[in-house]
Amino acid sequence: MPQSDDQSPVRMGLTELLLVRHGESQGNVAATMARQAGAHVIEVPARDADVELSATGREQALALGRLFADYPEEQRSAAVWSSPYVRARQTAELAVKTGGWQAGILIDERLRDRELGILDMLTSAGVEARLPEEAARRRWLGKFYYRPPGGESWADVVLRLRSLLLDLERQPGADRVTLVCHDALILLFRYILEGLTEPEILDIAATSTVLNASLTRFVRPDGAGPWILESFNMADHLVSEGVPVTEHAGDANVHPR
Repeated sequence: MPQSDDQSPVRMGLTELLLVRHGESQGNVAATMARQAGAHVIEVPARDADVELSATGREQALALGRLFADYPEEQRSAAVWSSPYVRARQTAELAVKTGGWQAGILIDERLRDRELGILDMLTSAGVEARLPEEAARRRWLGKFYYRPPGGESWADVVLRLRSLLLDLERQPGADRVTLVCHDALILLFRYILEGLTEPEILDIAATSTVLNASLTRFVRPDGAGPWILESFNMADHLVSEGVPVTEHAGDANVHPR
């Protein structure tokens, strides 16, 4: 272990963060169908926290686990943290079990998806038709700072992710950590870890859809200093096994205007 000038031990921090978006959920399918049909309301089968993986989502989680099984022991995460939402927990459980990892799964509510408040279950068309003043406010503020009544802005989510990262740094013996969460959170981890600006993260959000069961990897070999984005939104493990790669995009109108 590295020593400081006074010969006292210096604890190494995190060296790798592996970010996983959950597999395709029944809610993803319902939301895409509603948008394509021009519907105002998304017919989700349960409240957001209880929406399960689709059959395709389960296939994706199992394919992720088979990829994990190929990781050498020294490259496996010492800890796996998951959003408490069912679709993320199911992804984490299937992947860890299939991969034969010994890491326990820790549930943390700070990894939950962004809360939409009054906009919950509405498509963009539904917001425009039923809540035109909110639609106008969302356009004016942009996605980063717009907070729907009863919900969260992206800036609000950033605050809880910063808190989580501090706690991860304090975990003893966990230099590699896997986080299973949601698409907006993976983008906002990029905002924090890369030191991006609001326009920069919104540009990424407008042009990139985080794929279901995709991998995004940050590394920091010395356990300190700036993070390096090694890979973003990788789904090769799905393609190689013939598992469907699913793309469920959110609202692309993210910039303030």
